[in-house]
Amino acid sequence: MMVALLAVMTSPACAAKLSDAPRILDGNTIEIEQTKIRLLGIEAPATDQICVDAHGRKWACGVAARDELIKHSKGRTWDCHTTGVDEYRRSLGTCFIEGENVNAWMVRSGWALSSGRSNPNYAIYELVASTADVGLWSGAFIAPWDWRRRNKSTIIVGASSVPINARELLLGSTLLSDPPSPECLIKGTVDRNGERIYHLPGQLSYEQIDITKMPGDRWLCSEAEAEATGWHKAVR
Repeated sequence: MMVALLAVMTSPACAAKLSDAPRILDGNTIEIEQTKIRLLGIEAPATDQICVDAHGRKWACGVAARDELIKHSKGRTWDCHTTGVDEYRRSLGTCFIEGENVNAWMVRSGWALSSGRSNPNYAIYELVASTADVGLWSGAFIAPWDWRRRNKSTIIVGASSVPINARELLLGSTLLSDPPSPECLIKGTVDRNGERIYHLPGQLSYEQIDITKMPGDRWLCSEAEAEATGWHKAVR
């Protein structure tokens, strides 16, 4: 089954070119012509991720990464070249705005890290961003791929002078007791079967849910974001 899935994910038949002004769901995910696209070769923080700034204060860096991408886009047309899909059935793509590689821009501006081997040049852009202390690198943060599984031994990265309280703030058990932003009020929970379910304010079970208890639980900012990343709406 895994071999078959890998074949589908890397099949040339999945390749396409899409052009339009996108709907930006998070720092990794956009939507063009009802096709959800995961930016290939980079890893931006999820919208619920919290970082620490140079003064030792918590800030919603995942929301900021999304918003900076929205500002950079300015409603302009993107040209995306996709090939394969990920585990959430998002097309994997490299996108351009007027010839500029958006994936590379996210890393160079410090709003994402280089990941995988799809484009080793992204690692160079990451070095540029970290040296300049821009974006996430202006303070301290946890690598996006470590965010969900963080524990007491998780490595904190960031600026050359990491705030002394960064470890306490980023690894504390109550870190996400409150939503990262007033707009991010959807609660995502993972049940015993691994099913990812999101709950809207006003739904019957919403008030009883404590999303700090299970490591996979998180805040989400929109239903579109939730569904693009594999969550399903609660029945009630």
